[in-house]
Amino acid sequence: MAHMLGTQSLHVSLPDRVLLDDVTIGIDEGDRIGVVGRNGDGKSTLLRMLSRRQDPDSGRVTVRGDVRVGVLDQQDDATANTTVRERVVGDRPEYEWASDPRIRDVLAGLLDEVDLESNLADLSGGQLRRVHLAELLVGDWDVLLLDEPTNHLDVEGIAWLAEHLRRRWSGRDGGLVVVTHDRWFLDAVCTRMWEVHDGMVEPFEGGYAAYVLQRVERDRQAATIESKRQNLMRKELAWLRRGAPARTSKPKFRIDAANELISGEPPVRDTVELTQLATSRLGRDVLDVLDVDAGYGDVRVLNDVTLHIGPADRIGVLGPNGAGKSTLLALITGDLEPQAGRVKRGKTVTVRQVTQRLEGLQDHLDSRVSDVVGRYRTTFKAGKDEVSPGQLLERLGFTAAHQKVLVKALSGGQQRRLDLLLTLLEEPNVLVLDEPTNDMDTDMLAAMEDLLDTWPGPLIVVSHDRYLLERITDIQYAVLDGTVRHVPGGVEQYLKLRSESEATTAGQASRASGFAPAKGSSSSQESSGGAAGAAGAAGSEGSDGSAASGASAGISGAQAHAARKELSAAERRMEKLTGQTKKLHEKLATHDQSDYQGLQSITDELRDIESEIETLEERWLELSEIIG
Repeated sequence: MAHMLGTQSLHVSLPDRVLLDDVTIGIDEGDRIGVVGRNGDGKSTLLRMLSRRQDPDSGRVTVRGDVRVGVLDQQDDATANTTVRERVVGDRPEYEWASDPRIRDVLAGLLDEVDLESNLADLSGGQLRRVHLAELLVGDWDVLLLDEPTNHLDVEGIAWLAEHLRRRWSGRDGGLVVVTHDRWFLDAVCTRMWEVHDGMVEPFEGGYAAYVLQRVERDRQAATIESKRQNLMRKELAWLRRGAPARTSKPKFRIDAANELISGEPPVRDTVELTQLATSRLGRDVLDVLDVDAGYGDVRVLNDVTLHIGPADRIGVLGPNGAGKSTLLALITGDLEPQAGRVKRGKTVTVRQVTQRLEGLQDHLDSRVSDVVGRYRTTFKAGKDEVSPGQLLERLGFTAAHQKVLVKALSGGQQRRLDLLLTLLEEPNVLVLDEPTNDMDTDMLAAMEDLLDTWPGPLIVVSHDRYLLERITDIQYAVLDGTVRHVPGGVEQYLKLRSESEATTAGQASRASGFAPAKGSSSSQESSGGAAGAAGAAGSEGSDGSAASGASAGISGAQAHAARKELSAAERRMEKLTGQTKKLHEKLATHDQSDYQGLQSITDELRDIESEIETLEERWLELSEIIG
């Protein structure tokens, strides 16, 4: 693969620490790279270096002469007196950009509900983010560098973006680097991962699930280092392995390796124990929304809603922006009275909500973290264990130094974690979370999920983070067209419902205008290849969750025999190559770190072997479908 962009011996220092130290990395044609790491460890700095928007203290960035680099950073510019159309397509005439399939696809996927003649200064933060993303995606780039592209996108927007990037950067065309905390997105889009930590950038092959597996293997080899971090990753690997069928469609030797690592690892939650604890605290009647209409003034938002919340229900709420999710939460918390029907609460029910506005911290901004926490109870019950507030702070990533800092000096992610902690210390028995993942890195998300696994009561979560919803909730409801409906199929079913609804609306509009879109036209492609198409980005599944095959029908016995023989040979070859990669990883770990040429030679050999494994895995999956 041709090299496009990279760094050589990159070094960046801050006044108090080294951020990046002697980092040498490269982006080749066809790479789709996800970047993870703790907040503040240098992910965004790395992207600024790659885009040459910031100069390193030493080292250099190399770019092939003809490579065009597009960048999405976290700062959105609302230039006054500029329209959406001007920002996205410039001054090109309408007939030119409207006839471009790529531009039509981007406008339909990101700006379908935004007036193209709107002034940028009048847009919401979420709309402005979509405009900047659209501006970048309609361009003609060889390398895309995206810093938190999923911010402000809902589940459908994230699914569309994943599918768009997979299609556009398929094969060996161009390169993509994305910094995001959205773990589903990383799995759906990326073929490689970079972890930024301790001044270095460590490469991993595969998406987020593969990264977790390799990281657990790495931590096991150095079992005395970061034992708590290792245990958390083992727990996440256990959930990934036992989760959606799409994540398990891997060759047998890979499944066996994962199973060996999580042997003896208990389920992420002790459901029986948590249900017993919740029932003892709440009884069997918690909260019922009965035949409720709700809205504001003359505006009706929800119609005839009935929802039962039991003592240990963990509910995820899905829905497009503006559908009424916040209205539903307000009914649950008691901040909004129904216009019709009633909300029935158990006598002992105490509801607390963690909001996007961090309302629980407003009275503590000038206090130190340790002082704020010290005002609460001295112990907290996490499942069956009693822990101190200090132990909870440690679980959520607050070091002793962090605990001495003023609340207002904390980062956005730290404030969000502290707000959650203070809410838990109040010991409510119903917990409501509204977009809890903002500003958190993947490690802190795993830590938060680990803490919530011990929550013994009803949990209601609104989030666009698909991974989080699937990880911490067991039941999903969708707010659609003023109604609240159960979606047993979770996010996949919700995206399908949205796609069908949009297709129906488009068809009605077409009939009303007297024509239907031609097959293969923009609207036809959107209805078939939009959010629902992206929903299968992590792996195609049948309606029952099993891998869709259909390939085995009609093959002869001889063909099946040949396929089984090739499958067996592929497995043997992959096992052999996996052994070689393990030895190379060990060789890399013990090699003289000052011998850059030797390190590069080992890395190149490792990449070639891992590339062959990836090719064999794809063939293994094809053969598995043929055999059925």
